Amino acid sequence: MASGPPGPRRALVTGGASGLGRALVAGLVARGDQVLAVDLADERPDTVPEGAEYRLLDVRSQQDWDATLAWLRDTWGGLDLLVNNAGVATGGRIDVEAMADWERVVDVNLLGPARGCHTVVPLLKEQRSGHIVNVASLAGLVHGPGMSSYNATKAGVVALSETLRFELAPFGIDVSVVCPAFFRTNLHESFAGKDTAMQEAGVRLITEASADADDIARVVLDGIDKRRPVILTDRLGRRAYYGKRFARPLYERMMAAQAKRLAGR
Repeated sequence: MASGPPGPRRALVTGGASGLGRALVAGLVARGDQVLAVDLADERPDTVPEGAEYRLLDVRSQQDWDATLAWLRDTWGGLDLLVNNAGVATGGRIDVEAMADWERVVDVNLLGPARGCHTVVPLLKEQRSGHIVNVASLAGLVHGPGMSSYNATKAGVVALSETLRFELAPFGIDVSVVCPAFFRTNLHESFAGKDTAMQEAGVRLITEASADADDIARVVLDGIDKRRPVILTDRLGRRAYYGKRFARPLYERMMAAQAKRLAGR
C-alpha cells in the first residue's frame, strides 16, 4: 500500500453538498484535487464548495450512476478516488420500525455504495489504479440495540469494503472504510419512520456531539492519504471498537444494559 500525501487526484464524492460530504469536498479542493460533488439537487446548491464540479446523482439510480461514469470518462478520462459518502439516518426497534423504512435505508446506505463500486470498478481496473472509500459508521462495527436497520446497512458497508479490498488489490485498487462515531451534522434531518423514541435519541446524540463534520473530515482525509483499510475517526470509536474485540464481556454488559433501558420505554 502506498502512503503519504499523493499528487492531485480526480475525486468523486457522493452526498457532497452537505455534512461530511461537503467537508470532504472542501478538504480535497483545498489540497489541489479535482473534485466532482454529486447530490440530489437538480441545480448546483450554494453549499457546494467553490472549485468543485457538481452533478445530480441519486445513489439509488443506476441511470444516474451510468451518466456520471460517462461524464468521468469524457471529461476527466478516468477517476482516482471514489468516496461513497451519501447516507440517511434511521433507528427503530424491530417490531416498531416499518419494513418500508428498512427498504429505504438499505437502498441508500448499502445499495448506494454497492452501485457506486459496481459502476466505477471497470474503469479503475482499466487504469489498474484507484482508491474506493466507503463511509460506514461506528454502527457498522458496534451494534447497539434499537438500531437494527442502520446497524445492518453499515455493517454491510464494512463487509463490502473488506471484501473489495482483497478482491481489487491485484488490480492496484485500494479500498478503505470510514467508521465515525456521532458528530454534529445535518444527518438527523433524514430521520423518518415510526419509532419516534429512537429517533429522538439519535437526534440528541448527533446534535450534542463534540466533534463536527470538519473535524471528522480532517481525520478521514489523513486516513485516505495513508490508504488505511479502516479509518476510525475519534477516541469513542477506537475505545468501542477495541473494547468489543479485546474486552468482550464488558461490551456484552454494556449492550445488555442499553437494551434493558430501551425495554422500559
